[in-house]
Amino acid sequence: MTIKKPDPIQTLIDQHHESIKEQPRPHMGASALGHACDRWLWLSFRWSVQPQFPGRILRLFRRGREEEPNIIKDLRSIGLKVREVNAQERVTFGSHVSGSLDAIIDSGMPGDEKSKYISEFKTHGQKSFDKVVKEGVKKAKFEHWVQTQIYMAGTGIHKAMYVAICKNTDEMYTEILEYDHDAAQKYIARGQRIALTDRMPEPLSTDPTWFECRFCSAHKFCHETKLTEHVNCRTCAHSTSLSDDTWHCKKWDDIIPFEAQLSGCDSHVLHPDLVPWKQSESPDDMTAAYEINGKIVFNGEFSDNVYSSKEILANPAACALEDDEIKELRRIFDAKVVG
Repeated sequence: MTIKKPDPIQTLIDQHHESIKEQPRPHMGASALGHACDRWLWLSFRWSVQPQFPGRILRLFRRGREEEPNIIKDLRSIGLKVREVNAQERVTFGSHVSGSLDAIIDSGMPGDEKSKYISEFKTHGQKSFDKVVKEGVKKAKFEHWVQTQIYMAGTGIHKAMYVAICKNTDEMYTEILEYDHDAAQKYIARGQRIALTDRMPEPLSTDPTWFECRFCSAHKFCHETKLTEHVNCRTCAHSTSLSDDTWHCKKWDDIIPFEAQLSGCDSHVLHPDLVPWKQSESPDDMTAAYEINGKIVFNGEFSDNVYSSKEILANPAACALEDDEIKELRRIFDAKVVG
């Protein structure tokens, strides 16, 4: 048997793409609100689970983005008046729920030339494309259908054209979607409810082999570790999501700017729903106490007896050790547990 070696150029290119760390989105996106699991939406919105994609998949995402101007150019070539929508024109609903549609067709739709349509563009592999053609958007790609419903609600344009492109053959499939007011309001309200919920929702399933869980980016968290890998303001017990689209910090009694949310501060305390450990009585309002391996570990701003969140995530067992040497190094040299 011949084992195919990876292409060295592709490997380098993929490594380049993997090295570029994209910022998580600040809002509860319309594109995600049709997702089957409330917990996944909550974890994603709180940046508690951040999927890492291989370079090849990142290049596929790029191909999808780069297809949009070509679709718009083709639609304009047949007489449709198509308006690109920039980031400043996103539809917003409050309580962190918003989204950015791809385009608005102001006129020229064959057979309905004077009506406006919102338009959503998606690229598909062959299998996915064939499924959409056979079953229609609502059944084959429910999240996409919900996304267009929300965009129709946000723009007041109650017709949509979904455009699917097959990446294998460049075939095109279009489908006109009618507005479903009840569905749009249901999923907008769902996003608002989850965004403002302080405690983590129940999972879709507790079975790790459940088909909707098996390939989920939160599978490891839900079915293995129960532990976030990320320290930022949204994984902190001090932060609260507010209905005016902001986050408030109890520690500093202030609104947290987006850039500050990305890394958090030295007083970060791991949210109790994002750790697998039992809580014990805390010494004060700004410090948590978690029982790790039968020992009480204080979590908060770094000090002799308090471990930072980064230390605990790096090596919770070491933080639970009653090791005099570790304590002495931390006290004298401000040394931190790093692994």
